[in-house]
Amino acid sequence: MPHDGTVPPKTAILPDLLALTGAVVPELERLRGEAIAALRARVAPGGKVSAAALDADQYAAHALSWLATYVESLVALHDWAARLEGAGRFGAMEALILQIGFGEYLHQISGGIPMSQGEVARLQDLDLSPVFGAAAEALLARGNSAAARMQLAGLLRENHGRATFGASGLDEELEMIRDQFRRFADEKVIPHAHDWHLKDQLIPMEIIEDLAEMGVFGLTIPEEYGGFGLSKASMVVVSEELSRGYIGVGSLGTRSEIAAELILCGGTEEQKAHWLPKIASAEILPTAVFTEPNTGSDLGSLRTRAVRDGDDWRVTGNKTWITHAARAHVMTLLARTDPDSTDWRGLSIFLAEKTPGTDADPFPTPGMTGGEIEVLGYRGMKEYELGFDNFRVKGDNLLGGVPGQGFKQLMQTFESARIQTAARAVGVAQSALETGLHYAEDRKQFGKPLIDFPRVAGKLAMMAVETMIARQLTYRSAWAKDHGRRCDLEAGMAKLLGARVAWAAADNALQIHGGNGFALEYRISRILCDARILNIFEGAAEIQAQVIARRLLD
Repeated sequence: MPHDGTVPPKTAILPDLLALTGAVVPELERLRGEAIAALRARVAPGGKVSAAALDADQYAAHALSWLATYVESLVALHDWAARLEGAGRFGAMEALILQIGFGEYLHQISGGIPMSQGEVARLQDLDLSPVFGAAAEALLARGNSAAARMQLAGLLRENHGRATFGASGLDEELEMIRDQFRRFADEKVIPHAHDWHLKDQLIPMEIIEDLAEMGVFGLTIPEEYGGFGLSKASMVVVSEELSRGYIGVGSLGTRSEIAAELILCGGTEEQKAHWLPKIASAEILPTAVFTEPNTGSDLGSLRTRAVRDGDDWRVTGNKTWITHAARAHVMTLLARTDPDSTDWRGLSIFLAEKTPGTDADPFPTPGMTGGEIEVLGYRGMKEYELGFDNFRVKGDNLLGGVPGQGFKQLMQTFESARIQTAARAVGVAQSALETGLHYAEDRKQFGKPLIDFPRVAGKLAMMAVETMIARQLTYRSAWAKDHGRRCDLEAGMAKLLGARVAWAAADNALQIHGGNGFALEYRISRILCDARILNIFEGAAEIQAQVIARRLLD
């Protein structure tokens, strides 16, 4: 169906849809304000938030986080639709995504927002009850109707060749970037990704070389340091499309993004001039070495220590869940340089050089050992445990040249890291949607394709709706970052929602496959395993919800 703004006859689309959603937005924002005030009264009676009270009232805190995330998501979805309407590109598919999204999320806000499979965030946790006007009631009554889902599924079927369902609302330059990386994923990644996964192989170096030629590793690095100087929005589009092909390929650029951001924000001019051009060209591959056994998200408790040895440093300790470590040339290594400190103070980051390993000898650098962690999914780069025993780091490689700045430097990267993780989640959700759609079209049962059955069609429709919601929330956070605004809140929300959407999409797509989805030979089994990690890394969902709540109360 052409996206010419026309609505076909016999449509389930509500009249004056944009007026309805526009009227609901201020009601949602009012509800969010009431929720913040309600929680603040419970955990900050004297005006200052009590960490102990916030921990004790965790269900209410996380209910606030999910409610605020839903409000931000619906605001982003409405703004997306309004932009398309202004550009004359708001067609039936986009209208149905908007309508179903508002209808469903309003129902969940009223009755309970799923935080996980067995946990629901309810307004009652905050001693609130929803009070909505006529516009919201119309969307609650008819927004996510069976007829609307079937109509959207039909449009998805007609447009099954498109990688991104519904106009994304990006400008021409970003759409050209999307098209370039969409074709790369279709031609170079998707045909081979499942084999790489099943054999637990590293992504071939030829793929990394291709990505380097396309500028992936220097995408957002300023031109003066050998990069392209493009926006975070471009990084989001690239990460999304490559992750649609395979999350491992989509995550290759994350290592470079984190390292480059650390150096740009916290490095000396000499460090920027030396390291950034090498990262941009993929002459060197970086890896992030932060997490330790038994610390998880509590980075302030890490025990790896670095002591001075003349002008240099010697590092001793253990790290875990280090991605792509064997191939890397340099590690952004977080260690304790102040032995008297017991929290986040006294931490420093080093640009620790190492020799890339081989299959026979993955960690040949003196003072360093490592072993692979076998994982369900998110393969292609491999995960490792690392041990350091008087591992030498040159004095010039202390990030910023001043010890004790590591935690502050790391915090400066979290916005970009979580935006990119949200983008990867959107890519995985899109992959699940496309895989489920193609199977539902091809698989015949009882004389007709699976997609003709309403519950299968409904699953696909909701996957498309939630993928677009997560996409627009991610774009919104990238836009804020590109315009110099603090966006840790938006980035955290995008990551929180995107991870849940990716898992739900993968799970529903596997359900559409039935027994075949449980077979390793079908790629949906890989997509499900890949989706599961998104709720854990870059801040587990529970940690992310806690951080969002604290930020809302500030």
